[in-house]
Amino acid sequence: VQLQACGGGLVQPGGSLRLSCAISISMHAINNMGWYRQAPGRQRELVASITSGGGVNYLDSVKGRFFASRDNAKNAMYLQMISLEPEDTAVYYCKVDQIYNGAYLEYWGQGTLVTVSS
Repeated sequence: VQLQACGGGLVQPGGSLRLSCAISISMHAINNMGWYRQAPGRQRELVASITSGGGVNYLDSVKGRFFASRDNAKNAMYLQMISLEPEDTAVYYCKVDQIYNGAYLEYWGQGTLVTVSS
């Protein structure tokens, strides 16, 4: 299983970016999906999660500014980010997990850098 994240870049405070994550397997084989980020010197944190039932949960600091979604037809997930702040600067990762033959498996994308700076 491979995940390919893209869409990061340099943006000014208040700007927007849309991250995409292409997934190499059918979405029907996936349990949960998530976007994580890791800022320099900090631990990786969960930004948004999409459950198998379609529910979406967000980190408190991004609520109302970040919007996670999935497209089953395209085997992809997205993170729309608006009103970006310097504190959002980090490497963003997509992750999916699945239950396969009774085992829990998770897969990570390679990360895409988001820099919010004037």
